[in-house]
Amino acid sequence: MRRVLPAAQPRSGWEGRRVFYWQPVKELSGITLDMNKISQRKKTANIAFMRIDLRSFFAQKGGAAMSEEKKWNEDEMLDIGGMDGNDFDPFGDDDFEVEVQNYEEQKAEEKKAEQKVPPKKEESKKKAPENPLAAEISAAEEKDAETARDGLFSKPPVFSYAGVTEEVEDPSITFDELRISKKDDFPELEDGKRVSWTIEYGKIKKPVPTPQKKTVAECKKEIETSKDFLDALKKAKDKAPVCKLIPKVTAQSKGTMPAYKGIFTSYDEADAGGKVISLFPSGDGKVYEMRKTEIGRFITPISQTKEIRKVEAGFTPALPLIPAEKLMAILRFFKHMARKGNFEALVNIYWDKQESRFVLDVPEQKVTRVSVSSRISEKFDSERYIHYVDIHSHNNMNAFFSRTDDKDEKAARVYAVVGKVSSFLPEIKARIASSRSFVEIDPSVVFEGIVAVSGFPEEWKSAVLIDDSLSSVKEDFMKQLAGSEGL
Repeated sequence: MRRVLPAAQPRSGWEGRRVFYWQPVKELSGITLDMNKISQRKKTANIAFMRIDLRSFFAQKGGAAMSEEKKWNEDEMLDIGGMDGNDFDPFGDDDFEVEVQNYEEQKAEEKKAEQKVPPKKEESKKKAPENPLAAEISAAEEKDAETARDGLFSKPPVFSYAGVTEEVEDPSITFDELRISKKDDFPELEDGKRVSWTIEYGKIKKPVPTPQKKTVAECKKEIETSKDFLDALKKAKDKAPVCKLIPKVTAQSKGTMPAYKGIFTSYDEADAGGKVISLFPSGDGKVYEMRKTEIGRFITPISQTKEIRKVEAGFTPALPLIPAEKLMAILRFFKHMARKGNFEALVNIYWDKQESRFVLDVPEQKVTRVSVSSRISEKFDSERYIHYVDIHSHNNMNAFFSRTDDKDEKAARVYAVVGKVSSFLPEIKARIASSRSFVEIDPSVVFEGIVAVSGFPEEWKSAVLIDDSLSSVKEDFMKQLAGSEGL
């Protein structure tokens, strides 16, 4: 490298010129220099800044002046200007000392300036370099989530309660207006003070603070435009979640049980409960009230109370109805046994969990005209089959459950009895048994109707002409006449 300083008016030839040599030290190694004639002023890591005696230097090159035979490479020379011959001192150090002094002062000023600036604190934790692949995946997931979210904006919310799901056609209504529209089907929702609402949207669950003011659309939009919802969509497998509006009946409003009254599971709990009025069940199947006053403790049975919900005994099957053709096969078998000698008979009905169908079984049995003794078949493994119904006949007697039936029918299942089996329409009765208690149920709860809406030739339909020209008034009038006494 070389450095050219501002020069004065140039003169011809080399007389009166001051020359500096500025090169890495290693590049000077091939030149023989008179070290006594060299004044070394500054060194850096790799570079020496030197002033060289031109006369000695030129002598090494072959003469005090440059000749045509031995030309000097001007790139190696640094011309810092010319001056008068009287003033020229090739060995003078005055201006060089000034330059060095200026250089050192400048460096000192720079060092002071650096000391004034407080050093930057190193971060305790260096930020990990971003993974390009992870960034691409994250960006793709966010884009997919945004696309899925945008598609959900027009998807209607769903009312979800007690196993019922129904789309809300008008999301501009408030939650309280939605409750009022459903109170006829769900009476427990009638009192708005006892009903709270929650929105369940994918992984997001949010309570509704003011059901009387908040509309369904507002709450749905608040969730859909939130960052939490977008982040949840990115992680969720289901990119099309349903916005569920879920009401809940609470006990945190007026009209609930007062503080002085309580319901307990036993007499001992009621006695230790510290309430003035306590309700508890008894082993005789009744509910009793314990009332403590200053004159004593009263215990009386109660027939009804608003604190305990009234329920009705019954049966709600978890299995489908037993097909009519299965029942018809059983009735034909019972009729055969009645004609053979007025004998009774028994059929067990199983549910096959693997094939999802009903299976009829006639176990080994000893029958008379008034009784049946049987042994349950061992071929029906309880892991696969559910013993669902026992049905037996009373030949041509009425259908009823005898005392023998009461003693025998102890398992929790459905029992049925068929009477007057030889009649055009036999009698059928059904009941459930649980904890040595029996409750009669309608046979239609478990059996499909014998007279089905199908199973007749299709051409019969085309032979019927339906006249619906009667007005609704005339139709109502005819219904009243048909239901009047004496007609």
